[in-house]
Amino acid sequence: MTTAEFGVVGLAVMGRNLALNVASRGYKVALYNRTSGRTDDLVEKHPDSGFVPSYSIKEFVASIEKPRRILLMVKAGAGTDAVIEELLHT
Repeated sequence: MTTAEFGVVGLAVMGRNLALNVASRGYKVALYNRTSGRTDDLVEKHPDSGFVPSYSIKEFVASIEKPRRILLMVKAGAGTDAVIEELLHT
């Protein structure tokens, strides 16, 4: 599996732009979004960015080198809590 140096969960406007910003600095970025369409769209529109798309939390975590650096750009509240729980149990 390709190893990313950084990961972004949540690819709405802010998450998408942060992923692009980090990738523009030369880092390999793992991507995960609850709906795969956002992940596919970002990868297709920026094929030279070196993004590592993931379609499950397990795959996402496995694609990031240790120690893992993950940025959560998920709506505050229950959604954020659910993603954190998933990450902790992966």
